[in-house]
Amino acid sequence: MIAITNPIPIPNEIDTIHSLFENGLELLHIRKPEFTELEMKNFIAGIGREFSKQISLHSHHQLALGSGIHRIHFSEKRRIEMAEESLKNWKESGFKLSTSIHNMIDFEQLSNVFDYAFFGPVFESISKPNYASDIDFEKELYHRKNNKTALIALGGITPDKIKTALEYGFDDVALLGTLWNSNHPIENFKQCKKTDLSQ
Repeated sequence: MIAITNPIPIPNEIDTIHSLFENGLELLHIRKPEFTELEMKNFIAGIGREFSKQISLHSHHQLALGSGIHRIHFSEKRRIEMAEESLKNWKESGFKLSTSIHNMIDFEQLSNVFDYAFFGPVFESISKPNYASDIDFEKELYHRKNNKTALIALGGITPDKIKTALEYGFDDVALLGTLWNSNHPIENFKQCKKTDLSQ
């Protein structure tokens, strides 16, 4: 199971992240689009090097070099702008790459350098009210041909929606609003993890 940070800083964020890892979080995506390089560097340092292998960076990718971080994420816009050769260089340097997509056509055409891709919103977004998809995911994923890249459901993922997402054909889920738009992020995570493990 994957968690994505809140895009803006929130109180006790590092402590919450540590608690998530202690309760079995496998992978944390750090998405802080407004962070300067120094802010990102300090944020990573606050989490601690012992969790480096469980972190993916959405920006300031150069900070991954020499920090023990081996995962980087490319937004849809950045992926389109990147030369295939540059992506391959990251891959050949031992990094796991991920990206974001919003339709199955793009997913099917993804370069095989990407290990997984976020697809969302699958359900109505928690962090962005009234933001939902009109895609028939069950129908779309039934015809899926790209099995080299894992497909991760994002958007509106709550404990009661995980089973549905996996039945659609997603390989895993990513949590954002269900954690950070809640006063009980750890309890929500435990419920999601319990549901995920029971599938």
